[in-house]
Amino acid sequence: MAMHALTGVSLISLLSLGYLSWDWAKPSLLADGPGEASEQPSAAPPQPPHIIFILTDDQGYHDVGYHGSDIETPTLDRLAAEGVKLENYYIQPICTPSRSQLLTGRYQIHTGLQHSIIRPRQPNCLPLDQVTLPQKLQEAGYSTHMVGKWHLGFYRKECLPTRRGFDTFLGSLTGNVDYYTYDNCDGPGVCGFDLHEGESVAWGLSGQYSTMLYAQRVSHILASHSPRRPLFLYVAFQAVHTPLQSPREYLYRYRTMGNVARRKYAAMVTCMDEAVRNITWALKRYGFYNNSVIIFSSDNGGQTFSGGSNWPLRGRKGTYWEGGVRGLGFVHSPLLKRKRRTSRALVHITDWYPTLVGLAGGTASAADGLDGYDVWPAISEGRASPRTEILHNIDPLYNHARHGSLEGGFGIWNTAVQAAIRVGEWKLLTGDPGYGDWIPPQTLAAFPGSWWNLERMASARQAVWLFNISADPYEREDLAGQRPDVVRALLARLVDYNRTAIPVRYPAENPRAHPDFNGGAWGPWASDEEEEEEEEEEGRARSFSRGRRKKKCKICKLRSFFRKLNSRLMSHRI
Repeated sequence: MAMHALTGVSLISLLSLGYLSWDWAKPSLLADGPGEASEQPSAAPPQPPHIIFILTDDQGYHDVGYHGSDIETPTLDRLAAEGVKLENYYIQPICTPSRSQLLTGRYQIHTGLQHSIIRPRQPNCLPLDQVTLPQKLQEAGYSTHMVGKWHLGFYRKECLPTRRGFDTFLGSLTGNVDYYTYDNCDGPGVCGFDLHEGESVAWGLSGQYSTMLYAQRVSHILASHSPRRPLFLYVAFQAVHTPLQSPREYLYRYRTMGNVARRKYAAMVTCMDEAVRNITWALKRYGFYNNSVIIFSSDNGGQTFSGGSNWPLRGRKGTYWEGGVRGLGFVHSPLLKRKRRTSRALVHITDWYPTLVGLAGGTASAADGLDGYDVWPAISEGRASPRTEILHNIDPLYNHARHGSLEGGFGIWNTAVQAAIRVGEWKLLTGDPGYGDWIPPQTLAAFPGSWWNLERMASARQAVWLFNISADPYEREDLAGQRPDVVRALLARLVDYNRTAIPVRYPAENPRAHPDFNGGAWGPWASDEEEEEEEEEEGRARSFSRGRRKKKCKICKLRSFFRKLNSRLMSHRI
């Protein structure tokens, strides 16, 4: 008995100091669920609230328990059931666009990030003239911390998370890394280490599974922070992006699942679910929970070739079908006025910027150039959403559809251009939206060919699609031929949006970004003189000046030449 008492005292002491090392193999030692840690006394919560934003990577629409999945997610199921499920919630089809829109509240056409992702060797990042969400929250008195995947560019130090509004950062800068070694290869022989703490390379943390490492770091932040000061925690899990890696104990749970990719993927999802449980438990343990708002969101649709499932939605990650842009999302908070319900209010990832700034007591409006809306009354009270339409994107650089034309767009829009828009209950797609298949969960070791091809969409002689998403959320009945009036109206909206678009920024890769030139790690590579040269060139472009500019060095001259050449090529394509 004395030994048990002593053990209990030691555990409490470790918790108080914030140095608890979670026992992930036996999570029942911590808590059986989000509601079973000790509660604080009920009292009028101070303002503003603590904000915890949890973003998962490549988690499919079907890959959560409350959507009927075969994957175990008891924590997410419980948190969603006790809060508000967002079942008309939209994100972007790939990583960088979703993250940029979350942190700026702006569509891609208004940040220059319309095309693809920011690649490790590109001299590109989230525009430095944009005030980010954490910067806004800092202005409101918040302590801001980021844990996880950045993927918004890092070629200059000014692009790093700690220069964009976060007081602390632990995570990766690139798009995908090994979950244990944190190595990332951007092509054959172009490999480097990518785990950073602040602005330094965190070599010493290699070997720890990232999902567990990140959850532990969140616990340490909470243990060392006073609940009396508002806190913003942005937890961007690497999970469940490839590579498919999981601790063995989670794989064992799915040993009967025939499809190997699905088995590994399911194990990763369940591990992430338990990480969320431990974060929720820590919020309660350290006195944050009663005045907190927890937001859970996926960043894009699941990758069906890597174990993910968006069933019964059409499409997958990287496409503008619902399977690529319909997100998993819910809000859990004691501050919600109407809990335990499902919301059908239209919400987009850009809406979190003004919503969270409003909760923090700050101000954000259309005057700031935002595309998002404050949707807190819709979420908390069940009011109508102020949002009535979503521009999914306009990407002039994506491969043009062979059968698209200006004539096919009533002379006002070239339907060869990849674009997608939602207005009210209608959704319009033009150009090439990506693979439009309906893919069931891959639970079998291998699909028979006839089964796999059962719902394949082989027709490519089309460049315009129209769906009534409210009545047909699975996009099975194309109404473009029956409702040309709606098609024309939505094309006109695309034209309106395109008038406000800024040029696409998708520069050529720079060989100096190679990790071998940075001690074997991915990190900023632009020198001070190159940064000055770039700033001068950007200022010159804005002012349309034709005066000569002094070149700093020979490599700057060469770099400037290739940048101009690349810009001309892209302008021609646009």
